[in-house]
Amino acid sequence: MKHLVTAAALTLGSACFAYDIPALYQGADIKQGEKLIAQHQCTACHQKKVGGDGSAIYKPDGKVNSLGALRGMVEACDQQLNLGLFPEEVNSVSAVINRDHYRFK
Repeated sequence: MKHLVTAAALTLGSACFAYDIPALYQGADIKQGEKLIAQHQCTACHQKKVGGDGSAIYKPDGKVNSLGALRGMVEACDQQLNLGLFPEEVNSVSAVINRDHYRFK
């Protein structure tokens, strides 16, 4: 019984730390965004462009300084690589990148 209570407390506790999706990305599907990032091998592409683990691509000086600019960069990748993402998919990918790298409100 003790383990069930602990598991329930951990489950409830983690819900308190859920990612609050910014208004601009409302309706974003985080799981879909994560899947699309993996499917299109975004990390591998970023590693080729900037080296290391690829995360340096997320902090270009002055380029991405807002939620709109971030979504614009995801749209640019979509167009340059001809990925064929729908607008709601761009939002989902943008929301994941914001959650993991920028944390714009």
